[in-house]
Amino acid sequence: MKVLDLGCRHGHVFEGWFASEDDFQSQKGRGLVQCPLCGDVQIEKRPSAPRLNLGAAAPSAEAASTPAASTPMPAPSRQALQAAWLRASRELIAKTEDVGTRFAEEARRMHQGEVQTRAIRGQATVKEAAALLEEGIGVLPLALADGAKETLQ
Repeated sequence: MKVLDLGCRHGHVFEGWFASEDDFQSQKGRGLVQCPLCGDVQIEKRPSAPRLNLGAAAPSAEAASTPAASTPMPAPSRQALQAAWLRASRELIAKTEDVGTRFAEEARRMHQGEVQTRAIRGQATVKEAAALLEEGIGVLPLALADGAKETLQ
């Protein structure tokens, strides 16, 4: 098994698992390797280093005497933020109904009480979204990557 650090042209980094280098090149050549955040298929390998687990080092005397409350929390890493966005996208997809290009029509029908209110997602033009907002119907544009809509292996 070959684990590669990969990146798209938009700066998103992610990990890919392949049977071999040839398998990676074959899948990449067929457009099967894509960024799970934005769906970009222009993927390149990134420099990586093996992780060596040599055990935890004992805390220094200074670190042991410092109260935990005074230690600032580190900022989340870029990878942690990307992973959180992907998890949130998948949860949103799992809890909403995709109505496709009928989004504006369905949102309007729910707002007018013609159909039961439910969580929906779909596509709307800028003009349709503006019209919904003018009618007092809340919409939130989101860019959801195709990779968020599928289970990754």
